Amino acid sequence: MEKELLEAQKEIVRLLAILVKLDKTQASLITELGSVGFGSKRIAELLNTSPNTVSVALSVTKKKTKK
Repeated sequence: MEKELLEAQKEIVRLLAILVKLDKTQASLITELGSVGFGSKRIAELLNTSPNTVSVALSVTKKKTKK
């Protein structure tokens, strides 16, 4: 029962990630997900990309914000 609940929760997260993706660039999605507390590894899983790509995008965003 507990395993089924966990799988259902994971599926909900995947579906919500799809909704968030609509009509947005990968960089803006990474920025949004990072701003609400998702880590690089989890963002990469949700967007089907590498954690390195996410880290670079977050770094670029931070540099732009500092200016």
